[in-house]
Amino acid sequence: MIHNIVFDMGGVLIDWSPWEIVSRCALSKEDSDRLLLEVFCCREWVSMDHGLMTQPEGYESICRRLPPELHEAAHACVFDWWKPPLKPIEGMAELIRELKGLGYGIYLLSNATSTLHQYFDRLPASDCFDGWVVSADVKLLKPQREIYEALFETYDLDPAECFFIDDNSLNIDGCCAAGMPGTVFFRDMPRLRRELREAGVPCADM
Repeated sequence: MIHNIVFDMGGVLIDWSPWEIVSRCALSKEDSDRLLLEVFCCREWVSMDHGLMTQPEGYESICRRLPPELHEAAHACVFDWWKPPLKPIEGMAELIRELKGLGYGIYLLSNATSTLHQYFDRLPASDCFDGWVVSADVKLLKPQREIYEALFETYDLDPAECFFIDDNSLNIDGCCAAGMPGTVFFRDMPRLRRELREAGVPCADM
């Protein structure tokens, strides 16, 4: 029986769009494409989420590949992407509050830097969460089995009693391998609610 619902952050709780972040910098198409590639599609971004590289270290490394005129924009992408209003996924806050009202434990498991703690209270229904594990804090990344086990051990959870929602199928494969059922979220709230009900979670239909 499911007693706890675990949520990913980007693409589940909030909209995560690197292109939208880059577009705020008001650059040419060529410079925007380069910034997108060199900041968000690079080993440094993964290493920062992994906790193996600090943000200043990641930024400095990224800037070695960029011309000086793009350093300010890169700084905004690395350090400040979360400071504008976060865009919540429609209907997610309502679902979380409903699940909390039904007595379910609510948890977050995210690949992110430790700065997540600075903006956690801006996430949808953040006051409903009973705990969270951030990849950089534990120096593990989804879909590594150990990051799911870190969640279970930290909060004394039985993986078979948890249900994970993530927008990446590899992360769902990882959670299932660790003994926690889950589903891929496709920005389709009626489908997600149906899948929760199929898992035995009596949330309302839409």
